[in-house]
Amino acid sequence: MVGLLVVPLQVALVPLLRVFADLGLVGTFPAVWLAHAGFGMPLAIYILRNYMASLPKSIIESAEVDGASHFQTFWSLIIPMSVPALAAFAIFQFLWVWNDLLVALIFLQNDTPVVTSQLRNLIGELGQDWHLLTAGAFISFTVPLIVFFALQRFFVRGLTAGSVKG
Repeated sequence: MVGLLVVPLQVALVPLLRVFADLGLVGTFPAVWLAHAGFGMPLAIYILRNYMASLPKSIIESAEVDGASHFQTFWSLIIPMSVPALAAFAIFQFLWVWNDLLVALIFLQNDTPVVTSQLRNLIGELGQDWHLLTAGAFISFTVPLIVFFALQRFFVRGLTAGSVKG
């Protein structure tokens, strides 16, 4: 899984475009969602596996002694205790998808309401109107700031959770 973290999405653009064209997904948002979900999965597995491995075994064993099934233990104990790691991954994935222009241009292939694509159109054909681009970039930057500040307390806990054993 760690090896898959170094494979960028850009390496698979042509094969993914062919697959999505065969499936009739080119020009639709599910193509973008599938590409980002597929290439975000190694990071999710890496973060969540390391976080869940650091959870106390005694809590899981006590749930087993109480007669909880694996499913009950996972949904009632492990998932609620993993909220910091899930929030940290959600911030990383959201920022990665929000700032991605290339995937939107390749898979959507038309004028779409994607923010990065619309920002690109603000410059103008001759490279003028930079004041519109900077204003639009400032406005589009507010959404990631809101997401980060809303999840900041979880983000810090999720990143530092597995660093010290004790």
